[in-house]
Amino acid sequence: MPQVAITLTEGRTPAQIRELMHEVHNAVLRTVNTRPEYIRVVVHEVPRTHWATGDVTLTEMDAAGTSVPTAHKERS
Repeated sequence: MPQVAITLTEGRTPAQIRELMHEVHNAVLRTVNTRPEYIRVVVHEVPRTHWATGDVTLTEMDAAGTSVPTAHKERS
């Protein structure tokens, strides 16, 4: 019984969440030998104040006008 857990920050519409669940369900159905009724998709929405990257919350990044840091590239 496949179970897929997705964690997102809050802010999407119910229609967007439903479409995401539909697309993930279909991807699992296409790639895993199981019955449709056995597929579980769970979406967890987290407030932006409760999600930190590099010890900075997403709300703090929003206020500062910055985005999520990307991995550093090696310098040549």
